[in-house]
Amino acid sequence: MLEHILLGLLREQPMTGYELKKTIDSTVGFFYSTSFGSLYPALKRLEEKEYVIVEEVKGDNKNKKMYTLQKDGEVAFVEWLKQPLKSSKNEHLLRIFFLDYLDEEKQTFLLKEYQNKLKSERHKLKEVEKIVIGELEGITNPQDFYYRLSVLQYGVRHFEMELDWLEDIIRRKDV
Repeated sequence: MLEHILLGLLREQPMTGYELKKTIDSTVGFFYSTSFGSLYPALKRLEEKEYVIVEEVKGDNKNKKMYTLQKDGEVAFVEWLKQPLKSSKNEHLLRIFFLDYLDEEKQTFLLKEYQNKLKSERHKLKEVEKIVIGELEGITNPQDFYYRLSVLQYGVRHFEMELDWLEDIIRRKDV
């Protein structure tokens, strides 16, 4: 999946590894996270497949590697996009499914901890949504970003639905 994310981002413009990580964190980072330890090996695999080329560019303090998407990489990315959509696995639901094996105090702690994490993520996503909507107002063709904004809105709705559900199961457990 990381390789496809990188190809999609490089379709926009050439970027360094650092810029790619920063872009991932500020865009799809709410749905997918990565580390530099995963990012650079993925970029190396893309280079070996000749999906990207790497060019050394002079930086302020040191040279940087600039990654540029190649035609084969674009073809591979579009082919991936054309594949049927799949639902992702939700490990947290599996763990909640088995919470009955823990004592009630630990159950409540884990659920409330997860609830707080979701509230924080929802807040961050709403802030990003405000910024993006503001930026789209100044763009000639905002419809070019329709699906990106739709995924952002999905994220907000998803967090809200999951928070409602968590609140409900915590409340019902207390009854």
